[in-house]
Amino acid sequence: MDRLIYTAMTGAKYLLERQATLAHNLANASTTGFRADTVGLRAVPTNSPQAGTRVFTVETTTGSDLSQGPMMSTSRSLDVAVQGSGWLAVQANDGTEAYTRNGSLQIGPDGTLQLANGMPVVGTGGSITMPSDAQSVVIATDGTISVKTASSKLPTNVGQLKLVNPPQADVTKSLDGLFRLKSGEAADADPAVKVASGTLEGSNVNVVESMVGMIGAARQFELQMKMLSTAEQNEQKAGTVLGA
Repeated sequence: MDRLIYTAMTGAKYLLERQATLAHNLANASTTGFRADTVGLRAVPTNSPQAGTRVFTVETTTGSDLSQGPMMSTSRSLDVAVQGSGWLAVQANDGTEAYTRNGSLQIGPDGTLQLANGMPVVGTGGSITMPSDAQSVVIATDGTISVKTASSKLPTNVGQLKLVNPPQADVTKSLDGLFRLKSGEAADADPAVKVASGTLEGSNVNVVESMVGMIGAARQFELQMKMLSTAEQNEQKAGTVLGA
């Protein structure tokens, strides 16, 4: 009886969390560079001599789907998309170096190159500052940024995007939606990572798969509730028999 109750109870709890994860993915189906969250469940027996029959359902794998999303041409010079595996380095709000696939860049009020949310983009030599009289910007496949200004017709190199490609097993998503190394250190720049200018990478969320997953999780939750109801009925019948 204990095994049934605890498995159903904890299973229902984590199925609600799976629903929340799938809902979060669907809400970001159109977010540039978003990586879908994943979660898995498994049963774990309680390691206690007093509760040896009790089994809990716990998350066995929680991570992100790092497969590439669809490429969308924007023809905007400040839009870049990482081709294949790799990341664009940015400075997070807490001051640490973090990584994203969102290459929708803009020039901030102080001239620094940043994301749309104001996070500065990290270059191979630090932050990247654009000239105040910049007229056109060209970003090469290796992340080198060239700018033509009103005072000079020749392009000027103002910096290079820091592109990294650490092993996927070493990368984890933080609560702010950015990725970081599990060690907390900054990754080294990888010259093999290339970007496509005038292009953005869309979210890799599979909307149909996520919807099917939400329906499946809802039905599984209902099953857990029925199991709890069955356990209660069995307990009542057992009490009646023993009391007779």
